[in-house]
Amino acid sequence: MTAMTSRGTTAKRRGRLLYVGVAAVVAYCLAPFYWMLVSSLRRTSDIFDTSLVPSPVSFENYRSLFGASQGFTRALLNSLVVAGITTVLALLLATFTAYAMARLEFRFKRLILTLVIATSMFPVVSIVVPLLKLFTDIGWINTYQAMIVPSMSFALPLAVWNLTTFFRQMPDELEHAAMVDGCTRGQAFRKVIIPLAAPGIFTTAIITFIAAWNEFLIALSMTNRPDMQTAPVAISKFTGATTYETPFGSQMAAGVLVTIPLVVMVLLFQRRIVAGLTAGAAK
Repeated sequence: MTAMTSRGTTAKRRGRLLYVGVAAVVAYCLAPFYWMLVSSLRRTSDIFDTSLVPSPVSFENYRSLFGASQGFTRALLNSLVVAGITTVLALLLATFTAYAMARLEFRFKRLILTLVIATSMFPVVSIVVPLLKLFTDIGWINTYQAMIVPSMSFALPLAVWNLTTFFRQMPDELEHAAMVDGCTRGQAFRKVIIPLAAPGIFTTAIITFIAAWNEFLIALSMTNRPDMQTAPVAISKFTGATTYETPFGSQMAAGVLVTIPLVVMVLLFQRRIVAGLTAGAAK
């Protein structure tokens, strides 16, 4: 009886320690965002206050952020266009490519997959200068495609690698059963495989969108017009009332607004994301 009580007490302690550990990790991850939110709600004169709750709460940073001089609304729209198109194109191409890599057998397949993922490991700075020269020659500077095409070079390999792994976990018998029932190979892929692969596709879409949404160096290099800048570039170029003033409050407010779409997206699709990340774990 004593031994059972001791084991029960030990299990409860372990459970409490687990909750404490999880709470500590969550607090550590959310602390920067919380401080950014609190700082965005302070007045300019209180920006260096160290209190955990702003007093008084002020929305002057958000009002100044959307002033005519900042053009931040246009920057958010540009980020949405670039990240959205990059995600759609990457998923469209990666889905067909990954399915072929998972199902077809041909020579050098492993080498091709290695080269695909290796292309995403090149530092962005190594390709910016050649691309800048190329896009200047063909008149692509200050255009959406000048930001989308380079982003695809990093988003597409990642999407292909993720989806290839996911399609490999799906048994070949699914297509065979659909084809026995009268489906063609394309119909089996469209009506059976794609619906079952939705968790993996959603997970890949979220990762791709976040990477494209946060991209900075390419957008900074390929645009010099304020109306074509993305949100990260616009934030980096915020200026205060004078040349020597850094608008910390406006930057914090902009950081909050840039982060909110990603948080909302993850919350809306969290079940599919978790299903995609854990697919095959209990196979």
